[in-house]
Amino acid sequence: MTFPINPLRKYVREDRMPHFFCPGCGCGQVLGSFLRGVDALSLDINKMATVAGVGCTARIPVYMKTDTLHGVHGRTLPWATGIKLHSPETKVIVFAGDGDAVSIGGNHFIHAARRNLDVLMIVVNNFNFAMTGGQVAPMTPAGSVTMTTPYGSGEPPFDLCALAVAAGATYVARTATPYIPQMDQAIQKGLEHKGFGVVEVLSQCPTHFGRYALGSGSPAKTLDWIRGICVPKAKADTLSPEDLRGKLVTGEFVSVSRPVFKGSTFLKDENGGHNS
Repeated sequence: MTFPINPLRKYVREDRMPHFFCPGCGCGQVLGSFLRGVDALSLDINKMATVAGVGCTARIPVYMKTDTLHGVHGRTLPWATGIKLHSPETKVIVFAGDGDAVSIGGNHFIHAARRNLDVLMIVVNNFNFAMTGGQVAPMTPAGSVTMTTPYGSGEPPFDLCALAVAAGATYVARTATPYIPQMDQAIQKGLEHKGFGVVEVLSQCPTHFGRYALGSGSPAKTLDWIRGICVPKAKADTLSPEDLRGKLVTGEFVSVSRPVFKGSTFLKDENGGHNS
């Protein structure tokens, strides 16, 4: 029996296989969703730059035939800023984990949103620092047991999408790996958007978060838990704050247009001088 060749393989560096991800990890699903968006929009992957720091999510660009900058933790957006200002025509996508994006990278995240940097940032939220052993992270649910919070986390988590909207991002959406069509749609819209786009993907980490917080390393049970905390935005609008406690609202939160960041500029007045 012969099987058809997956049309997305033309975008993949097969010499980098087998991949780094644990069995059942959601990062492979995010990679597939992203490549489906690239394919559906007929984007030229040779005119694209992907940027990643450190963590499981940071490995996603390693497997794509894009120009890739893979460096230190939390500094993805400064690099993306430099690439975009030097080469405005280049499509720039940042892949970051929840810790990478809003722990050491939190200040960069706020200012990229404020400036409306023309970059898409895909944040895979697996609720912990997974690659380094399952430590508590900025978006770990309150009360969760992790490697570094054996009695449960006493900190409230960031709402990444609310932070992005408040800081000025012009496209913000949250989706989850159990809902592939919605994830594909959110990432594709992010790729089409002009300005700073943020797509948060709730994703399973059975190896660490599943075992520590949920008491099971089963990918299926971790996916079931994610389904249980997701509330579609249309339904959430009808619920009280008490009903939404411990839940995460999925859907599109903002999609607007405003001028993108092009660096520090000075406008010449009629006399040839400058107005700052």
